[in-house]
Amino acid sequence: MSRALKFGRKASVSGKTGSVVIFVHGYGADGADLLGIADVLGPHLPDTVFYAPDAPQACAASGFGRQWFPIPRFDGSSEVESAVAMNQAADDLNGFIDITLQAEAVSASELVLVGFSQGAMMGLHVAPRRADTIAGLVAISGKLMRPNTLAMEMTVKPEVLLMHGDRDDVVPFGEMQAAGNTLVANGFKVFAHVMKGGGHGISQDGLGVMLSFIAERLPKAAKP
Repeated sequence: MSRALKFGRKASVSGKTGSVVIFVHGYGADGADLLGIADVLGPHLPDTVFYAPDAPQACAASGFGRQWFPIPRFDGSSEVESAVAMNQAADDLNGFIDITLQAEAVSASELVLVGFSQGAMMGLHVAPRRADTIAGLVAISGKLMRPNTLAMEMTVKPEVLLMHGDRDDVVPFGEMQAAGNTLVANGFKVFAHVMKGGGHGISQDGLGVMLSFIAERLPKAAKP
């Protein structure tokens, strides 16, 4: 059973609702950390409403912020504890997506997930296992968790944009290639963008690529 997540919301620029973007934050942050990106994307996606849920757990390692699941090398948790928490967080995120789609009266094909770091890991895990295909997934500075189970567990194949800084010292840059290889091998349409000289973050050129990817996949206008 999914748990209710606290969240932030930014209304569309037009006041209409034609589509939704959900931001999924990283380890030690919260929804507000990414919701500000709506100020950049919103004017170009005037009928899009933006959401950013807070992860279900307080971050064990930092003492502030939230986490979708513990990370053993950061907080001393066990691999089993991490896996169990990730399973529950996946249920929580799926429940949040379902509630949001219903609240905004939009379909899965009018939704894009944007995940950063641990949020990208959550997006890459959840989106292929949902009942309906979302419009797209943007996974930034993340990795594909449990790649060996993807072929058995995937139910849909949303289009994916992978972005990663080539100087990332938190999640190795090679994880982008590893994720891309596995996704392509399983029939996903994958796009990739290297944020050259970028660390563990989102560069200006990355924002532009993200915007183009999202704009091409969401409705151009709200339904009358």
